Amino acid sequence: MTDSLFFDADCISSFLWVEQESLLSQLYSGRIVIPRPVYVELSYPRTPHLKARTDALVASGHAEIIDIIVGTEEYNIYHKLTVEPEKGRKLIGKGEAASIALAKEKDGIVASNNFRDINDYIQEYRLDHITTGEVLVDALNKKLITVKEGDVIWAAMLRKRRKIGAATFSEFLKSNSNKNCKIT
Repeated sequence: MTDSLFFDADCISSFLWVEQESLLSQLYSGRIVIPRPVYVELSYPRTPHLKARTDALVASGHAEIIDIIVGTEEYNIYHKLTVEPEKGRKLIGKGEAASIALAKEKDGIVASNNFRDINDYIQEYRLDHITTGEVLVDALNKKLITVKEGDVIWAAMLRKRRKIGAATFSEFLKSNSNKNCKIT
């Protein structure tokens, strides 16, 4: 599959916080898309290392930053999700909204751990969606990591307060053993 992956801040920062962004470049070089609102989140002054690592991914050609242009369909979707949701729907974060809008309009995959907030929109727009755990499964399947290494990475992510689900990568694998990873 060659679809681009549109990362929200939580998903990509799971790898940036623990200095494992090289897994993303090994798995998805040239397919990593960082919407501008996500880049802004990663550029907060109190976390300069996240911006520096993101800039390195972009400079090396492994990732790109994409703007949402006013007047485009992705802007209309972004605005709807962040400013004027339909009756009964909730507002979502700018990074999640940007990832959804761009993935929909560019036939990509949303990379987000925030399934509770985005699930309705993922279903409405019939988008593929992956999480940090599924990225690690992809790394395991491609023999970039072992289960033990996945457990170490997972524990480091949890120490950085990433909300990624299970207590360990091993548990994630067991609980998702009947699900297929959507990307390769």
